[in-house]
Amino acid sequence: MKVTVVGAGAVGATCADNIARKELATELVLLDIKEGFAEGKAQDMMQTAALLGFDTKIVGSTNDYSKTAGSDVVVITSGIPRKPGMTREELIGTNAGIVKTVCENILKHSPNAIIIVISNPMDTMTYLALTSTGIPKNRIIGMGGTLDSSRFKYQLSQHLGCSPSDLNALVVGGHGDTTMIPLISKATWNSAPVTDFLTEEQQQKIVNDTMVGGATLTKLIGTSAWYAPGAAGAALVEAIVRDEKKLFTCCVYLDGEYGQKDICLGVPVVIGKNGWEKIIDFKLNETEQAAFSKSAEAVRSMNSVLKTL
Repeated sequence: MKVTVVGAGAVGATCADNIARKELATELVLLDIKEGFAEGKAQDMMQTAALLGFDTKIVGSTNDYSKTAGSDVVVITSGIPRKPGMTREELIGTNAGIVKTVCENILKHSPNAIIIVISNPMDTMTYLALTSTGIPKNRIIGMGGTLDSSRFKYQLSQHLGCSPSDLNALVVGGHGDTTMIPLISKATWNSAPVTDFLTEEQQQKIVNDTMVGGATLTKLIGTSAWYAPGAAGAALVEAIVRDEKKLFTCCVYLDGEYGQKDICLGVPVVIGKNGWEKIIDFKLNETEQAAFSKSAEAVRSMNSVLKTL
């Protein structure tokens, strides 16, 4: 099994580190455009192998896509963060060019690869990756909802005083502060609804804190988070390479599901060896469905920028 991570920054390197530690691939390629950056990160990680006990071979590459040939799964983290004074259109324009070029180069050498998109704005970049390549929709997966759902479980665990691993909780919709929808009405602590243990005020705080989870971390550490995003990407890789049939929220192409068409948005899906294999209908209530439709409108507005490029 061969896995490539494009982008050796904090998120990409953390994702690669998780993949190596779990031995999800016999060969892991880390690629970056910055001269020597991926090679250095790869060598640093390889020097932990004797200490951590893994045998994954990690190869660094400066923009040489031939080294990615034959990859089964590719994680795309490359792109720039939004900077002060930068418009939404400028961010999309820059990152769209990067993601499109990466996809073209990857598929040239690995035509059957499953692609996981982490680059932001994630919903729009996932849609671009699908529409610009024309590969089957099940092979393009946006990571956002997987991360948001993990953050949701964290917030719930803090209020319930329980282990996050005992919680089932999903966030659907767009991967953004105003577009994600934490489904607290469907969250459970093992089999019990979490709403049985939380006041209305606590529930609203958990939802609000989840929605601004990324912005909160950016304010605290001065940059975007990387541990949880990297781990979320690696979790999807694991579900694919081990054919786990795990249920995650992922940004995938909708063709009538949840009342939406021609859009990539976060919904519950089963992840296995074929990529995303099935969309699960969670039967949203009236309020949740209205929020989902509103989220779709916001993402469509972002996607419309692609037409001007």
